Amino acid sequence: MKTDRADILTCLRNSGDYVSGQQLCDRLGVSRTAVWKVINQLKEEGYRIESVSRKGYRLVESPADVYSQSEIASRLHTKWAGRNLHFFESTGSTNPDAKRFAEEGEPHGTTVVADRQTAGRGRRGRSWESPAGKSVYFTIVVRPHFSPDKASMITLVMALAVAEAISEVTGLEAGIKWPNDIVVNGKKVVGILTELSMTPEMNETQFLVAGVGVNVNQDSAEEFPEEIRNTATSLKMEAGCSFARAVLLERILAWFEEVYDAFEQTLDLSGLKERYENRLVGRDAVVRVLDPAGEYNGISRGINETGELIVEKEDGSGTVLVYAGEVSVRGLYGYT
Repeated sequence: MKTDRADILTCLRNSGDYVSGQQLCDRLGVSRTAVWKVINQLKEEGYRIESVSRKGYRLVESPADVYSQSEIASRLHTKWAGRNLHFFESTGSTNPDAKRFAEEGEPHGTTVVADRQTAGRGRRGRSWESPAGKSVYFTIVVRPHFSPDKASMITLVMALAVAEAISEVTGLEAGIKWPNDIVVNGKKVVGILTELSMTPEMNETQFLVAGVGVNVNQDSAEEFPEEIRNTATSLKMEAGCSFARAVLLERILAWFEEVYDAFEQTLDLSGLKERYENRLVGRDAVVRVLDPAGEYNGISRGINETGELIVEKEDGSGTVLVYAGEVSVRGLYGYT
């Protein structure tokens, strides 16, 4: 449930004009004193709010990068994504938090957001500390109506949503390195980690959580761990300006709701395949597949309707469907 602060921000933001104190009281079921108190709290946080006798209150300006429960909730226009919102100034990692809330029965679309993570987790189990004020870290709970074998496609669904949101908010061309790395100008800006929880019988999906980390306002490569400095970047580094993280998060959740709902209609990627492939980095180009049975080169030919990468082997021996493992794209992450 949103706080009074979020509710008042929502009313002011959606109005775009003056809202009387009485209107706020009637709409939210609170006293004038409560409204006045929240307005003053918002002003202390840096919101510019005009108070005019007989007119009421008007939101003039929000702080440049305010990132809070109230700010995020007041921007949401989704039906279910992020509507049940948990915000932490600092946490170990949003994925375990989201799994805990899901196990306690919280609904589809429950979203955990953190300004700082102290035990973030990435590829090959790497952990790192994620400082405050720079990035978007969140995890969303999905309660699907499909079998576990379809769960891996949600990673691609989230990748598409994040890429669409980044391009919309920043104007940068966000590409997808199969299956779920988001890259800008050849460097990684987003990591996505999806985890599945099944019923005790192991035949049904209980829930899954999709965690996302976006490098937003880092100023230089020195702010990243040494091992990824040559391959990582931020939206600010690529665009030359900073971005409001609450705005970006709202658009990611809106896009995820849209593309997830499209996925649910068919329970495959048939309705999203073209949009995904339009952002697929290295399509019709040379890729290297790191398969446990041995590495091989080929030409990426896009994805099929279940999200597997179609690779035409370079030695002419046929076409392979890649469903797991590392795929290197020439020109990315140092692969030449």
